[in-house]
Amino acid sequence: MNEVYAGTLEELKKVSPKVVKGGSHGIAIICHEGSVYAVDNRCPHLGFPLHMGSVCDGLLTCHWHHARFDLKSGGTLDPWADDVPVHQVSIRDGEVWVNSESKNRPTVTKYRKRLKEGLEQNLSLVIAKAVTGLVNAGEPLADIAKIGVAYGTKHRWNGWRSGLTILTAMTNMLPYLDRNGQILALYQGLVHVARESAGMGTRFLLGPLPLQGEETPSPERLAEWYRHSLEVRDVQGAERVLLTAVETGAENQEIAEMMMTAVTDHYYMNTGHTLDFHNKAFEMLEKTGDDLQGQVLTSLLPEFTNASRSEELHSWQAPVDLRIPLEHAFEQMENMEFGDETVADPDHLFDMLLRDDPAETVQLITGLLENGANPVLIARIATGAAAERIARFHVQNEFRDWITVLHTFSHAHAVHESLKRSLSKDLVRGIYHSAMSIYLDRFLNTPAARRPDRTPLSEEASHPEELLSLLDRQQQTDQAAKWLSAYLNRNGNRRSLFNVLAHAVLREDAEFHTFQVLEAAVSEHEGWAKENTEFAERMQDTLLFGAIRYIAAHAPTSREVPHTAGIAMRLSKGDRLFEDE
Repeated sequence: MNEVYAGTLEELKKVSPKVVKGGSHGIAIICHEGSVYAVDNRCPHLGFPLHMGSVCDGLLTCHWHHARFDLKSGGTLDPWADDVPVHQVSIRDGEVWVNSESKNRPTVTKYRKRLKEGLEQNLSLVIAKAVTGLVNAGEPLADIAKIGVAYGTKHRWNGWRSGLTILTAMTNMLPYLDRNGQILALYQGLVHVARESAGMGTRFLLGPLPLQGEETPSPERLAEWYRHSLEVRDVQGAERVLLTAVETGAENQEIAEMMMTAVTDHYYMNTGHTLDFHNKAFEMLEKTGDDLQGQVLTSLLPEFTNASRSEELHSWQAPVDLRIPLEHAFEQMENMEFGDETVADPDHLFDMLLRDDPAETVQLITGLLENGANPVLIARIATGAAAERIARFHVQNEFRDWITVLHTFSHAHAVHESLKRSLSKDLVRGIYHSAMSIYLDRFLNTPAARRPDRTPLSEEASHPEELLSLLDRQQQTDQAAKWLSAYLNRNGNRRSLFNVLAHAVLREDAEFHTFQVLEAAVSEHEGWAKENTEFAERMQDTLLFGAIRYIAAHAPTSREVPHTAGIAMRLSKGDRLFEDE
């Protein structure tokens, strides 16, 4: 035992509270009601010295924010604070000795518990402290995200929405981030889950059908029931069918095909969000395991109750009725066997997707499929064309139309990723939906913003961190694109760029779509980076220009959310927040 001499009992009765060495910032020795107590002298809320507080009726109150602590256990009465570490006190021959090691210092188990409490109470600082503690303790990052998934899919009665999508997107970004970036990414995702779930009620699952042995319906029959249920917006019926599929051991691929078929039965459902949410849910399950499979997948169903179906919208019917060429193409697909051939002329497909002849675009895609082109590659090129709409989005458009082109891009990316998981004919319809949305977005590139020429070599963009300074000012959309051009011309490190782009988002009170564009652009970029062709290089640049222009257009903000995370990280390092810099 490493003990510290605190003084004689008689002395302490006169000078209490007294601070002695030990703990993170000293140990406060307090005599109260005939007993001697020792607590860490640092308020666990925001670090104020506790010896400057007051004691009454066995409670120590910090005078900065009035957090209250039980002197015996260190437990707090205020959920937004944390328990204060307490130290064992020994009195021998009138001398007071204190163990320098606390009895209740934080552990991984405690951090996990606090993260759950922070989510339940919607307390951003508690979430930030718990995430910081878990990351610094070496907790697997996916396990931290899983706590948020378990909470968000249960305690929001209308299911999966933007919060869980942000959490998944930022979990996907973790390999590209430094330690602080990883903390910020998980924290941002978890805070959005907590905020979105606050006061939204608990989901109670209905359970699978009571089937046994030979009574169990085939996967094909379950898929029919599921598809019909969602066609008539019967979410509860779909839930029972889906849980039955899970209970009977259906493979993830079978379940994905069943669910994605119901999504693509209608065009570009809910401006692409429905398919994007489905893709993100499967991505998260791939990281966290299948023990939450039923809870996660059923959380996608409530959205179907009121999801828009684009074939019912005027914009998809006039002045060009897009339903006609699409239905014809889908009939042709019925007899196709998809191949695994490359797309011989990707530039032609890319350029055609950006033209204003949707019927010809549909014919080209169908012809490529008939000739054995891999649908995954077609979807990938379509995602690049959707990114081009963002990269060439002109600031003369209404600001809210950034989201319009973003929706198309995130939908196309979700189609691409989903096809890699499950190559079904029904899901291939999503490529056509993306193509038509790219067509409908054409006016947002009229006029089209100029992509900066590759600038001459200079010292202008030698460090990616310079981007952060640039984005401290509003309306730097085109300037950010020029900066990127210079950085790429100098062959700047791409992974360093990803990290800084992420910090440019994570340091803001970013809206949902900004997280989407960052993660999708990096994911698609890394796929193209595996190829050594001029077209692959063109796509990589397009994705980066689209992402940086969107991020720049939406910065800076008040930065309240990341400020809280910064407080937690400073506290974890022992900084004194109450003192002047």
